[in-house]
Amino acid sequence: MTMLKKTHPLLFIIPALGLAACSSADSPETSTKQTSTVSSTSQSEIKQQVLADFEETKLSAALKQENLTATLVQGTGTTHGEQAIKLAFDSSFEYSTLFVQPEQPWDFSDLGDMNIAFDATNTSDVSVQLYFRVNDKYQSQLRSISIPANSSATYYADLSGPQISLDSGLRADPPAWPSDEFRMPYMNGVKLLDIKHIKQLSFYTSSNLEDKNIILDNVRARTNPATDPSYLVGLVDKFGQPAKSNYADKVKSDAHLKQLAKTELADLAANPVLADRSKFGGWKNGPKLKATGFFRTEKVNGVWSLVDPEGYLFFSSGIANIRIANTTTLTGVDFKDDSVRYIDPEDVTPEDSLGIRPVSAEAQKTRYVSSELRNKMFNWLPEYDDELANHYSYRRSTHKGPLKHGETFSFYQSNLERRYGERYPESFIDDWEDVTIKRMRSWGMTSFGNWVDPEFYQKNQFPYFANGWIIGDFKTVTDIGHGWSPMPDPYDPEFARRARMTTNAIAEEVKNNPWCIGVFIDNEKSWGNPANIKSHYNIPIQNFKMDAAESPAKAAFTKILRDKYVDINTLNTAWQTDIPSWASFAKSYNIENINDAMTEDLSTILEAYTSQYFKVVDSALSAVMPDHMYMGVRMAAWSINPEGVRAAKKYVDVMSYNYYREGMHDANWGFLPEIDMPSIIGEYHFGAVDTGLYHPGLIHSSDQNDRARGYKAYMRKVIDNPYMVGAHWFQYTDSPVTGRAYDGENYNVGFVTNADVPYKEMVEASREINQELYPRRFSKAVK
Repeated sequence: MTMLKKTHPLLFIIPALGLAACSSADSPETSTKQTSTVSSTSQSEIKQQVLADFEETKLSAALKQENLTATLVQGTGTTHGEQAIKLAFDSSFEYSTLFVQPEQPWDFSDLGDMNIAFDATNTSDVSVQLYFRVNDKYQSQLRSISIPANSSATYYADLSGPQISLDSGLRADPPAWPSDEFRMPYMNGVKLLDIKHIKQLSFYTSSNLEDKNIILDNVRARTNPATDPSYLVGLVDKFGQPAKSNYADKVKSDAHLKQLAKTELADLAANPVLADRSKFGGWKNGPKLKATGFFRTEKVNGVWSLVDPEGYLFFSSGIANIRIANTTTLTGVDFKDDSVRYIDPEDVTPEDSLGIRPVSAEAQKTRYVSSELRNKMFNWLPEYDDELANHYSYRRSTHKGPLKHGETFSFYQSNLERRYGERYPESFIDDWEDVTIKRMRSWGMTSFGNWVDPEFYQKNQFPYFANGWIIGDFKTVTDIGHGWSPMPDPYDPEFARRARMTTNAIAEEVKNNPWCIGVFIDNEKSWGNPANIKSHYNIPIQNFKMDAAESPAKAAFTKILRDKYVDINTLNTAWQTDIPSWASFAKSYNIENINDAMTEDLSTILEAYTSQYFKVVDSALSAVMPDHMYMGVRMAAWSINPEGVRAAKKYVDVMSYNYYREGMHDANWGFLPEIDMPSIIGEYHFGAVDTGLYHPGLIHSSDQNDRARGYKAYMRKVIDNPYMVGAHWFQYTDSPVTGRAYDGENYNVGFVTNADVPYKEMVEASREINQELYPRRFSKAVK
């Protein structure tokens, strides 16, 4: 990043409201990185409203600090005026926040299509992922950006205008206008806020592993510049790469791709498996414990460990989602033939886990462009008679985005065919599997993570985790969705039947293979967000509204309360309610006020619910795979609550969590000694935008070197934790530039690009971490 230049004085300034009077009208110089700009907002129409310039002699009462130290400092390279504010983020807290709240809400309606911008200087020696939240009267929106170490720049979040209101099917679009400033990717919340009533801005960090500092200045609201009408056109080249960006090892031709592959294969041959590894990837130089022929767990001198089939200590260092299923992207084409959308109700594989599913020649005759916007994102797509047309597929349903279904294409798989050729049908897939195993060994990994293609299961070359989903037409506990899907009703016999179908299918794929470490079933179930009482106990609160005659869970919850209170009046006294009868409660009850007694009962019910879920799944899995560990459901960080943890502990062999943070922050993991169970991180990652993808992912880095730094810091924190037995990076490949077909994720989170070219920085980091893995983990424990 370059230092900011003060140019282009604004010609029209709105007087500031709330925190600060108007300051300098300077704005950063724009570049000509993109062309074809058609002006809809001329320079003379651009307006600006200063929200905070920190020129006061002391900190304003409108600035609230939480777990940070804020001080006024002299100006820096980004300062517009004499002073700025320095934010010292304290890593001992999970969150450190600066709140900016005016006496009266800001009204930005006079600005037209607008954005909020600020200047920031990172004086730390490491990057800072800065979160920026905007609140209107009722809702909020979250953005985030990685600010590189020792850098200064301007960052902005567009709150209104065509780009923010358009659903392109991408988690993050390219910037809609040319600029040297940096657009903060949208993370979550409501995209279209009420810009007439913005009541609060907040700047915060989350789960820092070390103290960090940012100098913030010139927070302002501005009219958006003119939008480039072609900002969503021609985003992808024929290799599925970002067409408008250049970066190291970007593939330029088929010959270049083959040369990169040849160079990599030579590197893999020169760097085979590490010398301290056993047959199954355990620590050959360590002690040998009881060998059972399958993976298991054991606590060794206070340190939990996996144990491989031969009895060696084992730590699962791996990469998740090594499969073709998530490499497809929607092309903007669909078919009028409804047969392409048929779903067998007895299927056990959800849509997102399906690989390439070709459309018949007859169905192709009904082809039509369903989204011109998406279709124009591609510079190239093969004709149906092209030799690469076999990489077309079809997505029958989607989770997010403007298209509910449609044709897809896998640039990643097509690049495998370009790279390896095709000696027999899909021989390139066999080559890919062979090279993938060689990569894992060479990079020092000890296992695959979750969601590896079942084709790897019987190769007997590299440890893996099997996986499955319980899907079907069983009842749910509420009428609304939770994250990926509505939460199941585990009291419904149909759920138990579907669980048996799923575990039977997994058992058939695994065939009692000793290379299978364990089994993950389902993913990131929303047990309840403990951020507040209502979100924590959302499942029973929402389920209470349902009729027990139609909801097995509601009937079970009602029985729990009747068994405890017997008489409805006793319940009313405890809850301070006036429920007429148990029959009335069973029919429907809407909770309004929650007191301590009700909270205690909601907790009991939530734990009963989660216990029933784990009991059903564990019973189904144990019946057909008694020699393999049940790895749980990989709880999302926002849904790790005491009830879910206690319930899982009763049934799983290893506790599992997906934890997207800078690292394992001590504030979040105090429960590990209490439950004293082997635990594993099922997903984490770091991403950047320096290779042209438009969204870094969930945890942001400033570039590829910074991604590697983040990976190493995260892994060392996990390796040093005595309860953790593994951690899995998500995922193997970058997301498609134009978004995964199922949910639009277009993240730079891969160890390899969409052209199957490894990121050298990540490979070097992996080799470094995994070389030190076993001595670091176990040397003290086995002395």
